[in-house]
Amino acid sequence: MPSIPLMLAIAIPAALFGFTAWQSARISAQFPPQGEFVALAGGRIHLTQRQAQGHPRGTIVLIHGASGNQADMMLPLGDRLAAKGFRVIAVDRPGLGWSDRPDGRADASPARQAIVIREALGKIGVEHAIVVTHSLAGALGTNFALDQSDFTDGLVLVAPVTHPWPGGVAWYYHVAATPVVDQLFTRLLSLPVGFASLQGGIDHVFAPQPAPADFLNATGVPLVLRPASFMANSEDVDVLEAFVTAQAPRLKDIRLPVAIVTGDQDRVVLTHIHSYGSAREIPGATLKVLPGVGHSPHWADPEAVVAVIEGVAERVEAGKSAALAK
Repeated sequence: MPSIPLMLAIAIPAALFGFTAWQSARISAQFPPQGEFVALAGGRIHLTQRQAQGHPRGTIVLIHGASGNQADMMLPLGDRLAAKGFRVIAVDRPGLGWSDRPDGRADASPARQAIVIREALGKIGVEHAIVVTHSLAGALGTNFALDQSDFTDGLVLVAPVTHPWPGGVAWYYHVAATPVVDQLFTRLLSLPVGFASLQGGIDHVFAPQPAPADFLNATGVPLVLRPASFMANSEDVDVLEAFVTAQAPRLKDIRLPVAIVTGDQDRVVLTHIHSYGSAREIPGATLKVLPGVGHSPHWADPEAVVAVIEGVAERVEAGKSAALAK
């Protein structure tokens, strides 16, 4: 008869594996896709849209940060921007929400994500847009401005990550991004541990403001706990600092309208490094600091963020008019 320790060594991992599989299926059923899928070689990208009301003023592309999906940006901003005359598209970054990761681990690179997202947008007829990014996606937005400048009319960075920072990232991102170990960690531990810490993590992101009522369910945050999504999210975070370390010296080469909006109480991203650094180094960039606001200005003060986006749109329109007048 097997010993009790051996039986436990078999039973506990089996139970954790079964729990993760069961809860992953339940999460997928609870938070189904809200928009449309765009087929690419190797997978699909999921996005949602709001159509412009009144006189059309162009397209806004919203790109969410770590651990989220399109709803985090679309819910507070989409209808407000559509009412101002913009077509609004919010994208699930590759591997997050309901988007696939067409090239696997390689798609952790913000530069690669910019290419994939642009390709998906091109498939639905979007040839240029103002790009609005939050948090981790600040690295992606600045890459749009640098390497996809023929697509990017203007850029708005909301509480962005753009520069190297002291302290690194939490240990579990490295574990969940390590080949072989990632499979064990995400299929046994990350989901049950994630459930226990999810609301605390949300509260930390919004502090000092309280999180919006029912934010977790409204935006489908638990989608990131599914093994493939957790792994993709961890890979994104794991490569981020090396990416911005290499890209930050290029920010001075951005040549399009850029605005930054951030909170002065951000406890997730160091405002004095990223937001102030971007405002200092990107030519012509403007910076709006919201007093008493944490890491989610688009939820804490969506009207202020919309006003910043409108300001960039006006600069884009003025630039086009000046070019035509020559």
